[in-house]
Amino acid sequence: MSENDDFYKKFNEDSSKSRRFKPNIFVPFISGALGAILVIGLAFGVPNIRKSLVTYNPNNSTNSNNNSSSNSGVVDLISLNNYSDTAVFAANKVLPSIVGIKVEYAVTSNFIQSISQIAQAEGSGIIISNDGYILTNNHIINSTDSSVYYEVSEATKVYVYLYNDETPYEATIVGTDEETDLAVIKIDKNDLTAAELGDSDSVKIGEFAMAIGNPLGMESSVTSGIISAVNRNVTSEDGTSYNLIQTDAAINSGNSGGALINAEGKVIGINTLKLSGSGIEGMGFAIPINDTIDIYKQLIDNGKVLRPYIGIGGVDLDEVTAKQYNLPTGIYIQEINSNTPAASSDLKRGDVITAIDGTKVNTMDELNDIKNNKKIGDEITLDIYRNGETKQVKITLAEKP
Repeated sequence: MSENDDFYKKFNEDSSKSRRFKPNIFVPFISGALGAILVIGLAFGVPNIRKSLVTYNPNNSTNSNNNSSSNSGVVDLISLNNYSDTAVFAANKVLPSIVGIKVEYAVTSNFIQSISQIAQAEGSGIIISNDGYILTNNHIINSTDSSVYYEVSEATKVYVYLYNDETPYEATIVGTDEETDLAVIKIDKNDLTAAELGDSDSVKIGEFAMAIGNPLGMESSVTSGIISAVNRNVTSEDGTSYNLIQTDAAINSGNSGGALINAEGKVIGINTLKLSGSGIEGMGFAIPINDTIDIYKQLIDNGKVLRPYIGIGGVDLDEVTAKQYNLPTGIYIQEINSNTPAASSDLKRGDVITAIDGTKVNTMDELNDIKNNKKIGDEITLDIYRNGETKQVKITLAEKP
């Protein structure tokens, strides 16, 4: 048995416990809308709410100055007209581009197969073209679920509600991508108002932010705040890691798929996650809009995202763990999937990947970032550690199934 094989057995025993550890504060729940589905046989409707636009007249506001000494506890008042006007402008600009989404699922009892009910979920979406393409979250329209009590099907029907239009427009699912939690749907309608996209790479901490969507069925709701952080790495309940924009603008169930916008009314993110729990307030997250553009274009063109594929399952080795087992830092290969490029190569279970095409990698995320910038059919070179020796393995990337 090789040195790496000894590690493989012990590492699996040790890491099985560590991988189950998830601090409660960092377990965000998806702000989509499947919570109501968990009660078998019930489908909670949300009353229709007539949407109206409140206009703002700055002349109705009053400005006052108080020159009292600051020592008295009274300070000068300043006008908030500019801030209010900014919020009104941004909301007016983007509201026609935000839609409410209602999804129907079939829920079947696992005890009495003849009992099947229709459950509903709600979310939000962003119009990205005037001919009916809408960007939203994958978990809103592609959220199959099951337990010992019930099974929830894929979406049977998807309806879209436009701004100031109570007509339900049935949508078709163009494409979904679970890895990025993005999806594109389409309605048969033209002359829509497409949202203007901003540059999420230029977002700054502390700048104005507004979330717009369909929380709890309250269509065209807006909440405002600031950008709390950028490039925030967050892991969802299913273990998927996202690089997100953090905001304190309130994001609630049903806001998923809606827009996070800047002071110019431009979309800078797709509202996706929030943290929830005792003592947690104002921690919502959005997918940077720049990260969505290539994804939604591929979904429209291909119905899916074409990604290069190696075919391994690995575990990150940090310095502490690597030193404990006398291994280098890198990615420890736990699994090699059959019928994949990895299976056709010289890679073996227990190898440690230390570099790809000459670039040092310590984590699967780093490996995937480099790999995903390659094309299907490209050849890559992996530096691996095996039994005290370093060698190189060449792999031709295939399309991920």
